[in-house]
Amino acid sequence: MDRRWLPAGALGLAAVVAGVWWGRGLAAPPVPPPPAAQTAASSTAAPSLVVHVSGWVQRPGLVTVPDGSRVGDVLAAAGGVRPGASLDGVNLAQPVVDGQQVVVPGPQGAGGGAVAADDGRVHLNTATPAELETLPGVGPVLAERIVAHRDARGGFDQVEDLLEVPGIGEAKLADLRDAVAVP
Repeated sequence: MDRRWLPAGALGLAAVVAGVWWGRGLAAPPVPPPPAAQTAASSTAAPSLVVHVSGWVQRPGLVTVPDGSRVGDVLAAAGGVRPGASLDGVNLAQPVVDGQQVVVPGPQGAGGGAVAADDGRVHLNTATPAELETLPGVGPVLAERIVAHRDARGGFDQVEDLLEVPGIGEAKLADLRDAVAVP
């Protein structure tokens, strides 16, 4: 190896080290934002709810609405109701929860009413108290309890959910099982 380059290499190395040493105070490392700023940025997105809308609406299916929305807001997000929709049994002011189903019944002779034209069963999510009273062993008090429970929880997901209604046990459910349906 040629030793004449040794002093030049040492001088170059010294210059690089000095440059790094001297320049390290000039550029400060980036400072992360304070935790409060990060929290504020992440909390600006409002929580949302996903609701299943079915029945006589313009666009049935899943809709996403802001937390704190009501059934009326959900129907608006689904494009509104179709002409002839029966909103008498739909509480438009009811607050909605994530995963809820909102069913909008259609006109009574169009197959969208509470009693299905094809099988004669009473649909739990759309029936009026008077229609529920046509069921075996259901009187006015129990019919009102079923409607109140349906409104409070946003509808029934399955027939077995009737067990959550005060006054309905396994025996009463067995009597009702073939006479009711959940759309």
